[in-house]
Amino acid sequence: GVDPEGTKLKADKEKVAEFRASIRKLADIYCNDAFGTAHRAHSSMVGEGFDVKCSGGLMSKELDAFAKVLESPAKPVLAILGGAKVSDKIQLIMNMLDKVNKMIIGGGMAYTFLKVNDGMAIGTSLYDEDGAKIVPDIMKKAQELGVEIILPVDFTISSKFGEDGEVKTATKEEGIPD
Repeated sequence: GVDPEGTKLKADKEKVAEFRASIRKLADIYCNDAFGTAHRAHSSMVGEGFDVKCSGGLMSKELDAFAKVLESPAKPVLAILGGAKVSDKIQLIMNMLDKVNKMIIGGGMAYTFLKVNDGMAIGTSLYDEDGAKIVPDIMKKAQELGVEIILPVDFTISSKFGEDGEVKTATKEEGIPD
């Protein structure tokens, strides 16, 4: 959470333990059906303290789709990845490079790739400091394997976050102004 001034707050271990205990009182079984957030260690995602844990139908479908692509893919294979942080997806990206012919990287993490790999100005767009250290390794492995990494080339930008910002477009060559 954040305090009234907008400063991010971090809960101490005791408060986290209390919160997790309160979640456990709501159910006897923990079922994770959120594939897109399964990698997160958030209190509502870890199922800590539940004797019975399972995955749901949507999770099962996602895992089946991954297994199909990872075990016996029909070539050519294109992976489309998004999200905010490269560092959250590093294992996935590195493992997928062995399986795909092309990889489209979009979402917030594309800005980190564009800044590191192409020197593009990204203004106040998302930038993952930890992920930036990994981008050269990803690009090197992709090149060695002959995997084409495809990044965005044009952008819709706004002067501020929210509905009342001035909306414009920008290209990779122009960069995104501050």
